[in-house]
Amino acid sequence: MPNRLNQLLQEAGSTPLPPQLTSKFAAYLALLLKWNAKTNLTAIRDEEGILSRHFLESILCARLLPPGIATLLDFGSGAGFPGLPIALLRPEIAVTLAESQNKKAAFLREAVRTLEVKVAVHSARAETLAPRFDCVTLRAVDNMQQAIPAALERLATQGSLAVLTTLEDCSSIQSLAEGTSRLQWLPSAPLPRGTNRVLLIGKLQ
Repeated sequence: MPNRLNQLLQEAGSTPLPPQLTSKFAAYLALLLKWNAKTNLTAIRDEEGILSRHFLESILCARLLPPGIATLLDFGSGAGFPGLPIALLRPEIAVTLAESQNKKAAFLREAVRTLEVKVAVHSARAETLAPRFDCVTLRAVDNMQQAIPAALERLATQGSLAVLTTLEDCSSIQSLAEGTSRLQWLPSAPLPRGTNRVLLIGKLQ
Protein backbone atom coordinates (compact mmCIF):
# COMPACT_ATOMS: atom_id res chain seq x y z
CA MET A 1 0.00 0.00 0.00
CA PRO A 2 2.69 2.64 0.83
CA ASN A 3 4.46 2.02 -2.48
CA ARG A 4 1.21 2.26 -4.44
CA LEU A 5 0.14 5.48 -2.72
CA ASN A 6 3.51 7.10 -3.39
CA GLN A 7 3.37 5.88 -6.99
CA LEU A 8 -0.01 7.61 -7.40
CA LEU A 9 1.39 10.79 -5.88
CA GLN A 10 4.37 10.77 -8.23
CA GLU A 11 2.09 10.16 -11.22
CA ALA A 12 0.08 13.20 -10.08
CA GLY A 13 3.26 15.32 -10.00
CA SER A 14 3.33 15.46 -6.19
CA THR A 15 6.11 14.43 -3.83
CA PRO A 16 5.90 11.02 -2.09
CA LEU A 17 5.07 10.72 1.60
CA PRO A 18 7.74 9.93 4.21
CA PRO A 19 7.57 6.51 5.94
CA GLN A 20 5.97 7.88 9.13
CA LEU A 21 3.04 9.19 7.10
CA THR A 22 2.65 6.17 4.82
CA SER A 23 2.35 4.01 7.94
CA LYS A 24 -0.47 6.27 9.17
CA PHE A 25 -2.29 5.97 5.85
CA ALA A 26 -1.80 2.18 5.91
CA ALA A 27 -3.48 2.07 9.32
CA TYR A 28 -6.26 4.37 8.06
CA LEU A 29 -6.84 2.10 5.05
CA ALA A 30 -6.96 -1.06 7.18
CA LEU A 31 -9.48 0.53 9.54
CA LEU A 32 -11.62 1.82 6.68
CA LEU A 33 -11.71 -1.58 4.96
CA LYS A 34 -12.63 -3.26 8.26
CA TRP A 35 -15.49 -0.86 8.99
CA ASN A 36 -16.69 -0.83 5.38
CA ALA A 37 -17.23 -4.59 5.61
CA LYS A 38 -19.84 -3.94 8.33
CA THR A 39 -21.30 -0.56 7.49
CA ASN A 40 -21.55 1.70 4.45
CA LEU A 41 -18.95 4.38 5.07
CA THR A 42 -18.03 5.04 1.44
CA ALA A 43 -19.39 4.00 -1.93
CA ILE A 44 -15.84 3.17 -3.03
CA ARG A 45 -14.95 0.01 -1.12
CA ASP A 46 -11.92 -1.52 -2.86
CA GLU A 47 -8.34 -0.72 -1.84
CA GLU A 48 -7.25 0.71 -5.20
CA GLY A 49 -10.30 2.95 -5.40
CA ILE A 50 -9.75 4.25 -1.86
CA LEU A 51 -6.09 4.99 -2.61
CA SER A 52 -6.64 6.61 -6.00
CA ARG A 53 -9.76 8.58 -5.15
CA HIS A 54 -10.09 9.25 -1.43
CA PHE A 55 -6.45 9.28 -0.28
CA LEU A 56 -4.82 10.85 -3.33
CA GLU A 57 -7.44 13.57 -3.71
CA SER A 58 -7.35 14.46 -0.01
CA ILE A 59 -3.54 14.56 0.11
CA LEU A 60 -3.40 16.83 -2.92
CA CYS A 61 -6.04 19.05 -1.30
CA ALA A 62 -3.98 19.29 1.90
CA ARG A 63 -0.97 20.40 -0.11
CA LEU A 64 -2.94 22.93 -2.15
CA LEU A 65 -4.59 24.71 0.78
CA PRO A 66 -3.08 28.16 1.31
CA PRO A 67 -0.69 28.81 4.20
CA GLY A 68 -1.78 30.62 7.34
CA ILE A 69 -4.81 28.43 8.12
CA ALA A 70 -5.01 27.78 11.87
CA THR A 71 -8.47 26.17 12.12
CA LEU A 72 -10.38 24.03 9.64
CA LEU A 73 -13.85 22.50 9.59
CA ASP A 74 -14.48 19.43 7.42
CA PHE A 75 -18.21 19.88 6.75
CA GLY A 76 -20.03 16.53 6.46
CA SER A 77 -16.80 14.60 6.90
CA GLY A 78 -18.17 11.12 6.20
CA ALA A 79 -15.23 8.73 6.47
CA GLY A 80 -12.84 11.62 7.10
CA PHE A 81 -12.09 12.98 3.61
CA PRO A 82 -10.40 15.35 3.24
CA GLY A 83 -10.23 16.32 6.94
CA LEU A 84 -8.15 13.45 8.34
CA PRO A 85 -5.49 13.54 5.60
CA ILE A 86 -5.29 17.32 6.07
CA ALA A 87 -4.68 16.77 9.80
CA LEU A 88 -1.94 14.25 9.02
CA LEU A 89 -0.16 16.40 6.44
CA ARG A 90 -0.78 19.81 7.99
CA PRO A 91 -0.35 19.33 11.76
CA GLU A 92 -0.25 23.11 12.24
CA ILE A 93 -4.01 23.18 11.45
CA ALA A 94 -6.54 22.40 14.20
CA VAL A 95 -9.07 20.23 12.33
CA THR A 96 -12.69 19.61 13.32
CA LEU A 97 -14.64 16.82 11.59
CA ALA A 98 -18.40 17.43 11.56
CA GLU A 99 -20.50 14.34 10.84
CA SER A 100 -24.12 13.94 11.93
CA GLN A 101 -24.53 10.22 11.09
CA ASN A 102 -23.78 8.25 14.24
CA LYS A 103 -22.00 5.30 12.60
CA LYS A 104 -19.71 7.54 10.59
CA ALA A 105 -18.99 9.73 13.62
CA ALA A 106 -18.11 6.57 15.60
CA PHE A 107 -15.71 5.56 12.83
CA LEU A 108 -14.12 9.01 12.87
CA ARG A 109 -13.54 8.81 16.64
CA GLU A 110 -11.93 5.38 16.21
CA ALA A 111 -9.77 6.66 13.33
CA VAL A 112 -8.60 9.64 15.38
CA ARG A 113 -7.65 7.29 18.23
CA THR A 114 -5.91 4.80 15.93
CA LEU A 115 -3.97 7.43 14.01
CA GLU A 116 -3.07 9.33 17.20
CA VAL A 117 -3.91 12.65 15.60
CA LYS A 118 -5.24 15.72 17.40
CA VAL A 119 -8.61 16.16 15.73
CA ALA A 120 -12.00 17.09 17.16
CA VAL A 121 -15.06 15.07 16.07
CA HIS A 122 -18.39 16.92 16.17
CA SER A 123 -21.08 14.23 15.97
CA ALA A 124 -23.91 16.57 14.98
CA ARG A 125 -24.74 18.89 12.12
CA ALA A 126 -22.02 21.42 11.34
CA GLU A 127 -24.59 24.22 11.60
CA THR A 128 -24.76 23.66 15.38
CA LEU A 129 -21.10 24.61 15.87
CA ALA A 130 -20.47 27.96 17.52
CA PRO A 131 -16.86 28.66 16.44
CA ARG A 132 -15.88 30.20 13.14
CA PHE A 133 -13.05 28.64 11.12
CA ASP A 134 -10.26 29.90 8.88
CA CYS A 135 -11.20 27.27 6.31
CA VAL A 136 -14.21 25.04 5.65
CA THR A 137 -13.86 22.03 3.34
CA LEU A 138 -16.70 20.31 1.47
CA ARG A 139 -16.57 17.03 -0.42
CA ALA A 140 -19.36 14.73 -1.56
CA VAL A 141 -22.05 16.30 0.64
CA ASP A 142 -25.63 15.27 -0.03
CA ASN A 143 -27.17 18.67 -0.73
CA MET A 144 -24.84 21.42 -1.98
CA GLN A 145 -27.70 23.94 -2.14
CA GLN A 146 -28.04 23.75 1.64
CA ALA A 147 -24.40 22.97 2.43
CA ILE A 148 -22.72 25.92 0.68
CA PRO A 149 -24.63 28.68 2.56
CA ALA A 150 -24.29 26.76 5.84
CA ALA A 151 -20.55 26.34 5.31
CA LEU A 152 -20.13 30.03 4.60
CA GLU A 153 -21.84 30.81 7.91
CA ARG A 154 -19.03 28.91 9.68
CA LEU A 155 -16.24 30.95 8.08
CA ALA A 156 -14.23 33.48 10.05
CA THR A 157 -13.43 36.91 8.60
CA GLN A 158 -11.40 36.45 5.42
CA GLY A 159 -11.81 32.69 5.74
CA SER A 160 -11.56 30.28 2.81
CA LEU A 161 -14.16 27.89 1.42
CA ALA A 162 -12.51 24.84 -0.19
CA VAL A 163 -14.75 22.57 -2.28
CA LEU A 164 -13.58 19.29 -3.82
CA THR A 165 -15.80 18.96 -6.85
CA THR A 166 -15.87 18.51 -10.62
CA LEU A 167 -15.09 21.03 -13.33
CA GLU A 168 -18.69 20.78 -14.48
CA ASP A 169 -20.06 21.78 -11.06
CA CYS A 170 -17.75 24.74 -10.39
CA SER A 171 -20.06 27.38 -11.86
CA SER A 172 -23.11 26.17 -9.95
CA ILE A 173 -21.15 26.14 -6.67
CA GLN A 174 -19.93 29.67 -7.32
CA SER A 175 -23.51 30.75 -8.06
CA LEU A 176 -24.75 29.21 -4.81
CA ALA A 177 -22.11 31.12 -2.85
CA GLU A 178 -22.82 34.46 -4.52
CA GLY A 179 -26.22 34.74 -2.88
CA THR A 180 -24.85 34.91 0.67
CA SER A 181 -21.23 36.11 0.64
CA ARG A 182 -18.59 37.90 -1.34
CA LEU A 183 -15.89 35.46 -2.34
CA GLN A 184 -12.80 35.93 -4.43
CA TRP A 185 -12.29 32.67 -6.33
CA LEU A 186 -8.87 31.26 -7.11
CA PRO A 187 -8.33 29.30 -10.33
CA SER A 188 -9.46 25.71 -9.80
CA ALA A 189 -6.65 23.21 -9.23
CA PRO A 190 -6.84 19.65 -10.65
CA LEU A 191 -7.11 16.66 -8.28
CA PRO A 192 -5.06 15.13 -9.92
CA ARG A 193 -4.01 16.35 -13.35
CA GLY A 194 -5.87 14.89 -16.28
CA THR A 195 -9.14 14.33 -14.41
CA ASN A 196 -12.31 16.40 -14.06
CA ARG A 197 -11.87 16.56 -10.26
CA VAL A 198 -10.75 19.95 -8.93
CA LEU A 199 -10.20 21.94 -5.76
CA LEU A 200 -12.18 25.17 -5.84
CA ILE A 201 -11.18 27.78 -3.26
CA GLY A 202 -12.98 31.03 -2.54
CA LYS A 203 -11.76 33.59 0.02
CA LEU A 204 -14.15 35.91 1.88
CA GLN A 205 -13.59 39.58 1.14
